[in-house]
Amino acid sequence: MSRMPKPQRLAYALSAIFTVSALPSHAQTPPKQRAARVEDKNAVTILKAEEIGGRPERELTLERDAELIKDKTKVKADTACYRQVENEVEAKGDVKIWRFGDYFTGDELKLNMDTGKGYMLNPTYKLEANQARGKAERLNFVNEDEAVVINGTYSTCQSADPDWYLKSDTLNLDSGRDVGTAGKTLIYFKDVPIIGTPALSFSLSGARRSGWLSPTPGFGSKNGAELVVPYYFNIAPNRDLTLYPKIIGNRGLQIGALGRYLGETDGGLYKGDTYLEYLPHDREYAKANPEIKSDRWMIRSSHVQDLTPDWVYSWSFRAASDNNYPNDFSKTVSSSTERQLLRELRTDYHGDFWTLTARVQKYQVLQDPESAIDPSLTVTRPYDRLPAVNFHAAQYDVAGGFDWAFDSELTRFYHPTRINGTRLVAIPQLSYPIVGPSYFITPKVMVNLASYQLEASGAQKAENLSRTVPTLSLDTGLVFERDIKFGGKEMTQTLEPRLFYVNTPYRDQSRFPTFDTDAATFNFAQIFSENRFIGSDRIGDANQLTAALTSRFLDANGAEALRLAFGQRFYFRDQKVQLDSSTPVVDAHSDILLAAGGRISDTWGVDSAVQYNPSQSRIVSQSYTAQWTPGAKKVLNLGYRYLRNSFKNVELSSQWPIFQRWYGVGRISYSMQDKKILESLLGLEYNADCWVFRTGAQRFVTTATKNSTQIFFQLELNGLSHLGVGSPLEAMKTSIPGYQRLNEGYGR
Repeated sequence: MSRMPKPQRLAYALSAIFTVSALPSHAQTPPKQRAARVEDKNAVTILKAEEIGGRPERELTLERDAELIKDKTKVKADTACYRQVENEVEAKGDVKIWRFGDYFTGDELKLNMDTGKGYMLNPTYKLEANQARGKAERLNFVNEDEAVVINGTYSTCQSADPDWYLKSDTLNLDSGRDVGTAGKTLIYFKDVPIIGTPALSFSLSGARRSGWLSPTPGFGSKNGAELVVPYYFNIAPNRDLTLYPKIIGNRGLQIGALGRYLGETDGGLYKGDTYLEYLPHDREYAKANPEIKSDRWMIRSSHVQDLTPDWVYSWSFRAASDNNYPNDFSKTVSSSTERQLLRELRTDYHGDFWTLTARVQKYQVLQDPESAIDPSLTVTRPYDRLPAVNFHAAQYDVAGGFDWAFDSELTRFYHPTRINGTRLVAIPQLSYPIVGPSYFITPKVMVNLASYQLEASGAQKAENLSRTVPTLSLDTGLVFERDIKFGGKEMTQTLEPRLFYVNTPYRDQSRFPTFDTDAATFNFAQIFSENRFIGSDRIGDANQLTAALTSRFLDANGAEALRLAFGQRFYFRDQKVQLDSSTPVVDAHSDILLAAGGRISDTWGVDSAVQYNPSQSRIVSQSYTAQWTPGAKKVLNLGYRYLRNSFKNVELSSQWPIFQRWYGVGRISYSMQDKKILESLLGLEYNADCWVFRTGAQRFVTTATKNSTQIFFQLELNGLSHLGVGSPLEAMKTSIPGYQRLNEGYGR
């Protein structure tokens, strides 16, 4: 090679490539200031251009298609200047830079490759974490993780003309902390400003982050116009708090709050949540009830904690300010009819084969406001348990194959208007299962021992009662299998006949109170139990045999595609023990139970149950449900429920694409007996690339004669705002089985 020119005239033409080694450590950023995203500070720097000139080891100029690469940073521009001592690059003209997957373009760039500090003029940017993008007058690089956008925009929309964007004078994008923070900000939708805020904070990756959630405007038939603007506090990875300030047009300002937590101590795990609502002065309620304090509130709280690996305690607490609270503020049928509010404090201790439970339970009863006119609507107050102590112990396959169990309970029952007392129950039982490859036989003997100490009540004196009721049972069954083809698939069909015999002698229990006992619902689970009552105040006399036949269709993975079942109970003796009447039941057999259900194909699921009275040749109860899911975000549910002399309801719900990006959602529950709609929901959703709009109306009964109608709207901006409790999304998820969120992956 010929002699080199002087350094100031150094030039290499035509696609030259320059590789520069890292400078000594004294020129690098001190360790405590190093950005976490830099993987290799000692990586070589590669320079490319059609023409490179300057002074080696000092300053190099890159002309035409300049390119600089170091580790995870790549810069391209028309021209560039690289200063090796400072490890700094300046670039001009169609500048492009890639940093750890983030992409920036601009007119001019200055960047220190060690510290990550620098700036870019007239930039555009696109972030790898959530594909967010924007543009600005200037972008200041603080370090490898952090950049400040000056007079710029931000959006998760992918088009050059985004449907929504925020515009802020200063916008800090910190990938290391996964947070974007903005100063004075306007949020635009379709180029129309819809929200203004002096400050804003959001997650760059869609993770939980403190900040405002989607505002939800609406209208209620009871409350008038409503607007809730939740604020979410991400206190810690295992703790958060959401505030729900709500303006209710007819009533005032209501404040709601939901706190959630979970964690671990030396004893084990704990978790819980508390939700409360408070309306300091309800104008509507004060107008209708001037003599009553008009502050309205509701609270629910639950907590579970391990004190040791074997010792757990928990609480559950619900309360409301007045009887009308569910009518005025509930968002669903189930919450509007919830009028027995439980407060419970409980602890459980587990041994190797036993469990000891102690609990205290009290109830607040919210009466239906119309019960004063129609006594049949009166809500019954349950007995309080002050306290209840339960002990359970069991061991299996001991002493040559025996199973034994022992249950006992000591409870003091309190009721303000009924007889009170203490009940002690002990139930030892012993069984000997005989199990073969295709059969089982299980004889069992058990004894129900009970003692009552009843307090004086009115004209009734205090007294002690006791009883001893033995029970013998024999449970037997067979299992046959065969290979078949069902729906074009190889399957296994089973045939499972089962007989269950119970013999319990009659004991007069008419003097015993019914603290917590009721007749059990007649179904497939109950016909294989020894007692026809739920609770310990009544032990039904029995000399009966249950016969059942079940057939299952199992696919190659063992999943149940279809299940068919038949069952009936036969009585060999009159049933004398009743809840409140001494008149025995003299039926020779029970109603017939029929059931069929399963996932019969990839798109169809069905479930049905029928209770048929052969003596009167009539159906006592029946229920049918079918679900069709032919694709994503396509679901159709149809149900029918009937109980003689009680209800006859039809239910239909669906989520379905209508056209292009529009989806319809709906639900209707109609009482054929009362000829009225019990609950209805009709809504529309629009799913754009970077936002979702929801609107709808919901109507449901709150009392025997009154209804509540709610109308809601919501605009959700992907990557910026999330949804809170009581949102339209919650109503849709609750009302429509199989509902799928349109923008899955966003939200907390």
